[in-house]
Amino acid sequence: MNATYDVLVLGGAGVDTIVYVPELPLPWADSHLVERGIEARAGQTGDFVALGLSALGLRTHHLDLVGDDPFGDLVRAFHRDRGLPFTGVPATAGTKRAVNLVGPDGRRLSLYDGSRAAAEDRLPAGLVGSLASASRHAHVSITHGCAEALPVLRAAGVTISTDLHDWDGENPHHEPFAYGADVVFVSCAALGDPERTMRRVMERGRAEAVVATAGAEGAYLLTAEGLTRVPAVAPAGPVVDSNGAGDAFAAGFLFGRLSGEDPPRCALYGAVAGAYACTVPATRAAAIDRAGLLREAARLTASGADGAPAPGAGRVSPPGP
Repeated sequence: MNATYDVLVLGGAGVDTIVYVPELPLPWADSHLVERGIEARAGQTGDFVALGLSALGLRTHHLDLVGDDPFGDLVRAFHRDRGLPFTGVPATAGTKRAVNLVGPDGRRLSLYDGSRAAAEDRLPAGLVGSLASASRHAHVSITHGCAEALPVLRAAGVTISTDLHDWDGENPHHEPFAYGADVVFVSCAALGDPERTMRRVMERGRAEAVVATAGAEGAYLLTAEGLTRVPAVAPAGPVVDSNGAGDAFAAGFLFGRLSGEDPPRCALYGAVAGAYACTVPATRAAAIDRAGLLREAARLTASGADGAPAPGAGRVSPPGP
């Protein structure tokens, strides 16, 4: 049976309020003048992964809880205006919100509103199963209501990926996702020993690949072949915002995986997509397209700058945060 969708994205729909601040950390003061304005726009982790996958030509459907409120309208418009199929399940606590403080160098500090998750809100198992059965792969956000969907996805027979974001390696909320996915993304930001955490994910779970992103230092890829370093890709333009870079990396990696590429090539695609995202202001939503991704990956490979490990490459230890 031919799948209707390449990827089903679960969770991670919401609205961010973007505030460009003069520096991070922001010094204490009674007030600050914000020269570049304050703007609320749809686009959280699931929204950006869905956007990135679609821009790369993958048929994508996004499913999440969303409120019957003005912020939910922004989320629905985000998908409608970009031709992204979206199913919104009513959320009694309202649409997920966050405030992102963005410094002049593109660094970001996110403040997430934890009150927008009602215990009774769930993604209906029947709906999840129906969409999963029509998909090749599912990417699951760690947002409210998604952990309960993992057994349904496994029963549907799809492969699963997840992004643990700034997991510290200890918070139990992340464990069902970490140990229940075939591909696991995580940031090095809060990991005291990234390699130990990556290996524990593989040992305790079902992951075939674990990727730890380290910003300008690149990323680290762990597979059955061992741990290798993925060099950062120099952005083609000025770095204006790191918001969405991890989501873009995940989209690029998954594009490679679903295209039949080996893990190092997938990681190169992720690095290229993540670098592109850093050139896009947080108040916009744009992702690299397939032609741009393949062109840049080919250029890096031809120049020998793709960081592909040599056969038999030795052990690589990722840095601390």
